[in-house]
Amino acid sequence: MTPGPAPLRDVPVLFASRALRLFAYGLVSVVLVLHLSAAGYGERRIGALLTLTLLGDTALSLVITTHADRWGRRRMLLAGAALMALAGAAFAATTSFALLLLAATVGVISPSGNEVGPFLAVEQAALSQELPAERRTAAFAWYQLAGSAATALGALAGGGLAGALQSRGVAPLASYRAVMAGYGAAGLALAAVFTRLSPAVEAPSAPAASRRSRLGLHRSRGTILRLSALFSVDAFAGGLVVQSFVAWWFHARFGVGPARLGAIFFGANVLAGISALSAAWIARRVGLVNTMVATHLPSNVLLVLVPLMPTLPLAITVLLVRFSISQMDVPTRQSYTMAVVDPDERSAAAGVTGIARTVGAALAPLAAGPLYAIAALSSVPFFLSGGLKILYDLALWRSFRNVVPDEERAGSARSAER
Repeated sequence: MTPGPAPLRDVPVLFASRALRLFAYGLVSVVLVLHLSAAGYGERRIGALLTLTLLGDTALSLVITTHADRWGRRRMLLAGAALMALAGAAFAATTSFALLLLAATVGVISPSGNEVGPFLAVEQAALSQELPAERRTAAFAWYQLAGSAATALGALAGGGLAGALQSRGVAPLASYRAVMAGYGAAGLALAAVFTRLSPAVEAPSAPAASRRSRLGLHRSRGTILRLSALFSVDAFAGGLVVQSFVAWWFHARFGVGPARLGAIFFGANVLAGISALSAAWIARRVGLVNTMVATHLPSNVLLVLVPLMPTLPLAITVLLVRFSISQMDVPTRQSYTMAVVDPDERSAAAGVTGIARTVGAALAPLAAGPLYAIAALSSVPFFLSGGLKILYDLALWRSFRNVVPDEERAGSARSAER
């Protein structure tokens, strides 16, 4: 029997899972590199571990998102939460590089504070299954706000907890391990939240199943593969300046402690989340692709300016202004991906584009780690990231400005009739 639309109770559950998960990601993003450094690892080893963390997330996402509709969305979400809990436990219990490498590769940990793993794709498919097209972008914007606010609170809590423990005489490494234990506990809590989802979030039977490729795509395969290639470039650029590395840069450049780092990234993520709400309003007027490009370009110019600031207050100000517009493309990008594919391709489309972004992000720390290790080159990742992101914006607009979703055409036709 094909399940009907998800009952309303599933929407707040999905929002709650997003908030709890992003709180956990924010919790560790501020202290992850500091944790590994305190454990005695150099920048090259740290970069390698972060890269393998993201590659592991990629492999996990590939398996789960391409099989979630057949194996069960709730079951796959529960499996991801369990792996997240195990990864947190490993980082809290040992400093063995081999064990941490294993945990990072098969577990779910976010060095950036942003979404990793299979959760986002499956949740987006479930939300799109219920939401009408005209409400999707706005709902995704609120979904983004819930995540950004949670990441901000997590960063504040992670930095605050580590700072408070250290002020009471706890060794830095022990304080960071306490934060990682909290991450593992959040994974268990996330699993409990996923048990509240109803059977109606499972994928409906797809009459086009026989036409699907191995990636779960058919009509929109070319579009999604082109989008994925561009998204991977953007993610690689973003991976050069993940929150963990930026926190370490502020620590090395200006001597900022963990508590203050937590406050900085609390403010940054709150601004990012609030700005996402404007995305739906802008997209209704100029279209999804134009919104993605017009809001992303200036944020990348600001990213290049951060390391050029001579003082901590100026660097923080530019960073915060950058965050205030940098995430406006996220709900529009997600909504655009859902809009240009058939309903039975949505899980796969979200998964494939998400995996492409994870692959791009996974390669970046390996390249960025050695640059951050050399004081004279520690600002180079900011310049590389901003430049690549600007190229991505221009290429996206050139390639997809004429690929208009049906819902935008319908909206334009209604406006013309008035």
